Amino acid sequence: MSDLVKNMDPAFQGLIQRIGIDIWRIENSRPVPLPKSDHGKFYSGDSYIILKNTSGRGGGYQYDIHFWIGKDTCQDDAKSASVKAVELDTVLGGHAVHHQEIQGFESDRFLSYFKPCFIPLVGGYTSGSENVEENFETRLYVSKGKRVVRLKQVPFARSSLNHDDIFILDTENKIYQFNGANSNIQERAKALDVIQYLMDKYHDGKCDVSVIDDGKLAAESDSGDFWVIFGGFAPISRRNATEDDVVLEISPGKLYSIIDGQVKNCKEGALSKTMLENNKCYLLDCGAKVFVWSGRVTQVEERKTAGQAAETFVNNQNRPKSTHIIRVSQGYETRSFKSNFDAWPTGTVISGGDEGRGKVAALLKKKGDVKGATKNTPLNEEIISLLEKDGKLEIWSIDDNSKTVVPDEEIGKFYSGDCYIILYTYHSSERKEDYFLSFWIGKDSTLDDQTTAFKLTETMHNSLKGRPVLGRFFQGKEPPQFTALFSIIVILKGGNSSGYKKSISENNTEDPTYASDRVALIEISNTSVDSNKAVQVDTVATSLNSNNCFLLQSGSSVFIWNGISSTPEQHQLATKVAEFLKPGVHLKHAKEGAEISSFWFPLGGKQTYSSKKAVQDTTKYPRLFTFSMNKGKLQVSEVFNFSQDDLLTEDTLILNTHAEIFIWLGHSVDSKEKKSAFNIGQDYINLAVSLDGLSPHVPLYKITEGNEPCFFTSYFSWDNRKAAVLFGDSFAKKMSLLFGTTDDHHRSESNDGGPTQRASALAALSSAFNPSSSSSRIGSTKKGGQSSQRAAAVAALSNVLTQEQKKAAEESSLPGEVIKCEDHHEQVVEEDTTCVSENDDSNQVEAKQDTTTSDTGEIVFYSYEQLKVKSTDPVEGINYKEREVHLSDTEFEEVLGMTKLEFYAQPKWKQDMQKKKVDLF
Repeated sequence: MSDLVKNMDPAFQGLIQRIGIDIWRIENSRPVPLPKSDHGKFYSGDSYIILKNTSGRGGGYQYDIHFWIGKDTCQDDAKSASVKAVELDTVLGGHAVHHQEIQGFESDRFLSYFKPCFIPLVGGYTSGSENVEENFETRLYVSKGKRVVRLKQVPFARSSLNHDDIFILDTENKIYQFNGANSNIQERAKALDVIQYLMDKYHDGKCDVSVIDDGKLAAESDSGDFWVIFGGFAPISRRNATEDDVVLEISPGKLYSIIDGQVKNCKEGALSKTMLENNKCYLLDCGAKVFVWSGRVTQVEERKTAGQAAETFVNNQNRPKSTHIIRVSQGYETRSFKSNFDAWPTGTVISGGDEGRGKVAALLKKKGDVKGATKNTPLNEEIISLLEKDGKLEIWSIDDNSKTVVPDEEIGKFYSGDCYIILYTYHSSERKEDYFLSFWIGKDSTLDDQTTAFKLTETMHNSLKGRPVLGRFFQGKEPPQFTALFSIIVILKGGNSSGYKKSISENNTEDPTYASDRVALIEISNTSVDSNKAVQVDTVATSLNSNNCFLLQSGSSVFIWNGISSTPEQHQLATKVAEFLKPGVHLKHAKEGAEISSFWFPLGGKQTYSSKKAVQDTTKYPRLFTFSMNKGKLQVSEVFNFSQDDLLTEDTLILNTHAEIFIWLGHSVDSKEKKSAFNIGQDYINLAVSLDGLSPHVPLYKITEGNEPCFFTSYFSWDNRKAAVLFGDSFAKKMSLLFGTTDDHHRSESNDGGPTQRASALAALSSAFNPSSSSSRIGSTKKGGQSSQRAAAVAALSNVLTQEQKKAAEESSLPGEVIKCEDHHEQVVEEDTTCVSENDDSNQVEAKQDTTTSDTGEIVFYSYEQLKVKSTDPVEGINYKEREVHLSDTEFEEVLGMTKLEFYAQPKWKQDMQKKKVDLF
């Protein structure tokens, strides 16, 4: 180890506890640290090493090492970057994950460090052409990616454009975004972030911006200006296949041995962890990804040659440049690596890496290069903000396929043989009310009761329009936001449901159900401001623990036993629990070591018990995933360095905090996918149990966009302004946020303007989506400039109607009722904000306004039977293309299974399909 320190490159000293990103450029085959001011500046003629060090909230570190190879770098520098990355890993203890990054084909993880975009520069250290200041040059980029952007400069020529991609044209006075007709909505939205970045970086935030839609040719000035730059309009083609498009798919892994720097001996058949010997290196070929695995006792030189062997392996097979080479070490394998093995036993992380890192750190500390110890010490866990207090708490117990209200005096008692439904209604910020709905599953409850609890909870969730946060909690894994709802929560043995009683009888076992006249031992362990929980344990002396308090109930006697290491808070809670279970009871106190014989008798006599503290789970790094189903099997992809912007309205996402699993559903997600959210969550849990050692009983939540609770948003840098934009696709929302009129002045007008403001907004929207318009004109986002007509109209409407939306939602309309036209405008705007952005149907707003109102400007409602295509009692004057608008809110939901807002948030083709099913089309 001393030889390692002696030969260690000085550039890598002092890194053990430094959190964040460190970057070195290879100069003359040596790593040279880059100052923070130069982070993000990568020259195509150079090679770099990037270290990302992340600290978990429960202590510990996660290291990712990237070595980036510029397209014009020399072979020696590229090789040095690879070799020095191994040396850096050795300094860190040998458990970093390595990623090879080729310019133009970088991994999502690497690109996520440089959001919103990564733009390599021309030149480099070896050429001496870096940092050359040039006059502004018009550039054309192609922008790809929904969450991380692969921005590539292409020749500034009309022939570079196509119908399938998004292009950004950066000129000295204006930036244009050209949306190919076949381009992705989410990629369009992400390109707007790139434009904002270019504006701030190269134009001092004062450049005009224009969005051009492919295929809409009219004499609108911005569109005309755009084509003039290219020498006039001419037809463009679909995208031609290039090297960038050659991407291998992930395939089942093939395992090879690496011997003396050569890839040999492919292992056939199913893969298991036992094939990996800790003194060897292996190559796992998964097509698009190639892994190099190093055993924990392999030498540094072996690891270096193994990495070079993998590069040779990929090059000899003429793999595309998008093939990623990833190096992992024994005990620190990634999820994607482990998923290739049929058998991967879970267990504790191998400590060899930590020991090695500790030895290196100790030696460095003697030399004065490291401050502080390097041993992973648990950090004080942050208390996540909980739900607002003083809400309404309702609880039902499950019995015989139905639910029964739990009396107030019994709230806080949970029996292990029962299941419960809990609804907490509270107020937060400016919303009228929010809901936290959950069901609790006792460890001894029957499968029938568990199924009933889920079904009845889902029914309640639907009856509340899908707004509540929906949670599933198993006994022993209750999260703090659940336990905080109760002043005291006591989990008792036994149960009261008929299903549980029947199972006890069939098994001929004694019913252990708690009763106030039976012997019982209740443990009070950890206490905090949000957890006052006590649990009944086996009534034997071995259940005691010196770190806790215990309540011993025996006939009319109740003892409080205080362990020698227990806290005053535990003592206080023990007294409260005793009063809760047996009001007015006289308490006897027993201190550890000074007990009387009558204390030991109910416990079967004095026995040896533990004095060890319970080991708390280390809080790991929260991770966000997208998913897909392949042949019925769930496949997940990680969203690295995630933020609120990654919550795209068209997606379902999985947030894994390790302590909890959240399924987040975007507003525009298909209704079938929303209904199957818990199944998706359970499939993910099953996968994570085998790959990550996740508890199978981890709390699971379903959360819908716009109804995120504080204990979810605390994992993001949450911006309520972004969360407030609920309607429209990703692109329309981002347009409104970046370029719409959403300042305080407009918000105050929307509150006071009433119908006048609404009428102005509707007129603006109708004008913005006029067929004669071929582009969106967006002015400066900083000072002056004219805002986009479309975005401004949408934003103005959203702000005008926000306050009245709450009132409108409270009103119920019956068949034949008439409501004022101005209230219907509120629905029309919310419907068409989404529909127009996806279909650009310029006549939708005007059509709905004309066909849903009477001559007096009011909306007439009819019954479903009158509106059906095959109605025996048809009504004259209906717009037969939009019959559904004449349904009342109540009947609309009964017929179409969703609210009007949810219905019109869908694409037009989906609306038509659903109307056909119910005979309204």
